[in-house]
Parts: sequence; C-alpha cells; structure tokens
Amino acid sequence: MGVRLLVASPDEVRAEMQVRPDLCTAGGILHGGAYMAFADTLGAIGTVMSLAAGQQTTTTDSSTKFIRGARAGSTVSGHAVALHRGRGTHVWQTEVRDAEGKLCAAVTQTQLVIDLPSSRGA
Repeated sequence: MGVRLLVASPDEVRAEMQVRPDLCTAGGILHGGAYMAFADTLGAIGTVMSLAAGQQTTTTDSSTKFIRGARAGSTVSGHAVALHRGRGTHVWQTEVRDAEGKLCAAVTQTQLVIDLPSSRGA
C-alpha cells in the first residue's frame, strides 16, 4: 500500500500514504477499504512493538467512521494512539487526515494478543 512510517512506539504510530489510483474508487477517491487497511496496519504495528517473544497479534474487530474523501494524487496521514494495552487485547484509535489536515476517517480497532504454543516437547 505504500505506507511510510514516521513514528512508531507501543503507544503511538504515525504514518503517511500516497493516495494512488489503484487504491481509489472509480471516482478517484480513496476507497473505504484502503482507509481501513491503512489504519489497521498502524494499530498492528503498535501492538507488535510491545509483544513478548512467542506472541503474535490479529485484528478481532474494527469500526470506521468515514468523514470525507481524499483524492488520488494526494497524501493522507494516519495517527494511531493506544487506548488500552492489556495482556490479551490492545485497542487503538486512528485518525486519517488529508493533506490539509482535515479528518477523513476515524477508526477504532481491537488487536488480540495470542500466545503461541511452545515448540518444546511437541
């Protein structure tokens, strides 16, 4: 998708993404699924940064509020913050903004933290 990380920590992730034509609807507006995938990527990166050895993560739910469109050829920015970082789940809130700083989408997602079975004795 062309996500460019700017800041990445267990509490905050910032990134940019070029709005390419292949990520847009027929009208040249960033597709809703691309907004969601961009935000999901940021929350997953933040979660992965705090996982212990032998853990992985997957998204269990995501809710997106679409506010405005971003046009092909522009750049969107994403700012994800951890609302909750528990042992079993992490909850992230991501704002996606257009080049003028106007809110395009607000995404809340939950990441499940999975303890992988040990390969010892298997």
